[in-house]
Amino acid sequence: MRLIQVRVPEDDRDAVLGVLDDEDIDYVLTPEASDGDEATMLEFPLPTQAVDAALSDLRDAGLDDDEYTVVGNVETARTPNIDELENRFMTGNDEDDSVASEEIRTKALGMNPNPLPYYAMTLLSAVVATAGLLLDSPALVVGSMVIAPQVGSAMTVSVGFVLNDRDMITDGLRSQVLGLGLAIVGAAAFGWALKSAAFVPPALDVATINQISQRISPGLLSFVVGICAGAAGAFGLATALPVSLVGVMIAAALIPAAAAVGVGLAWGPPGVAFGAFVLLVINAVGINVAGSTVLWYLGYRPQDGPTGAERLRDATPVVAAALLLLVAFAGAGLLTVQQVQTENAVNEAVQGVVEQDRYGELELVDVQAEFDDMGLVDESQNVTVVVSRPADRSYPGLAKTIGNRVAQRVDGKTVVEVEFTERQRHVART
Repeated sequence: MRLIQVRVPEDDRDAVLGVLDDEDIDYVLTPEASDGDEATMLEFPLPTQAVDAALSDLRDAGLDDDEYTVVGNVETARTPNIDELENRFMTGNDEDDSVASEEIRTKALGMNPNPLPYYAMTLLSAVVATAGLLLDSPALVVGSMVIAPQVGSAMTVSVGFVLNDRDMITDGLRSQVLGLGLAIVGAAAFGWALKSAAFVPPALDVATINQISQRISPGLLSFVVGICAGAAGAFGLATALPVSLVGVMIAAALIPAAAAVGVGLAWGPPGVAFGAFVLLVINAVGINVAGSTVLWYLGYRPQDGPTGAERLRDATPVVAAALLLLVAFAGAGLLTVQQVQTENAVNEAVQGVVEQDRYGELELVDVQAEFDDMGLVDESQNVTVVVSRPADRSYPGLAKTIGNRVAQRVDGKTVVEVEFTERQRHVART
């Protein structure tokens, strides 16, 4: 439930009150005068879902966009027609969960904390995520997502795009870039400290840790996570649905990837840091693009304002930010497409070998293809294949066979490592 307070100039009073009377909205009028201008303070309660439509009708009736308007929360309201309004907008033909443009702007800004807690919580979440990655602990990684505040900056950018608010776009992008940069630096420093103090073996191959290996080879599924996170955040922001859980989803697409970049920088394998960085970029861009697209689909648009040269000037930051996201998406997207093609080629090659009759007793467990950076960082392509074999059988030439088959499908130098897990099987009969 919302309580609307509007200052109505005397010239617009009859038209504004006519709109409220036509919609059966109960209101209270209070005469008010300031600076010699006669006006009326208008106050009326509405269901949350009716606010946007009511304010739009008032503007159409002549109320100025810049006129004093306050939208506040109320626990409950009892007026002669409030039940009829609730039935119309909450359960009837006019049912709509969306909130007003003014409210969605305030809601997005309210989700973005002040700089000190924002960057402090980002740093803390990156440290927790780094510990979770190195310990291969999903619980700690999830915990880092819970305390990460990235949902506020992401939704600020999305709302700024659809409302053409350059201050929101600038503030949101700055918070995202600086926050994720701080997360990378914090994770790298924490990882380097652990490595130097030998709390974690310096010779550890971090790419073999499951929680890290999942985040250094971005593919289609990784991109889908970012898109869904941004879309869910926009739906939660634009409706009466809670956004807190959506914030965990957005953090899931960003914080572990940023921590993986820091781990890669601390331990040295360039492919780890580069692959995780591409994942981070494509998820961040996906969140912003999906959030803006959903809000646009839901009908949020810039409010009436300047025209001509002034509108073009105001839209310049939006265009610049959109081009920045487009360039970042194009670069990261190209590498992601290459990685998807490489993974498909490797999977088909490995599957083709394992399905041969001479390897009939092998069971394929897992195939991991290192991030294909198109030779930007590492010219070799590392592939790890895990297979299960009977305890009394050996396959000394399997790595060579798979390597030759993969080399036919993937350009450049290919390094194949096969890991065996032994199994025993017995069928008992009575």
